[in-house]
Amino acid sequence: MIDFKVRFGENLRSIRKASGFSQEQLAFASGLDRSYVGKIERGQVNVTLETVNTLAKTLGCSPRELIPEGVD
Repeated sequence: MIDFKVRFGENLRSIRKASGFSQEQLAFASGLDRSYVGKIERGQVNVTLETVNTLAKTLGCSPRELIPEGVD
């Protein structure tokens, strides 16, 4: 099984790139540390709902788009 955190990170990376953000730009715009954004994208950390919402607002998507489907 693919870990939920890994799939979340993959979704975040995909949407970030499609939106034209670098990790550094996303981190700055959302008020997060760039290394933390990298850890999220690699599935190394658990994120809070508040962080999910902040990332979604910054990327101009819904939080639901970041949350992976069909992951155990």
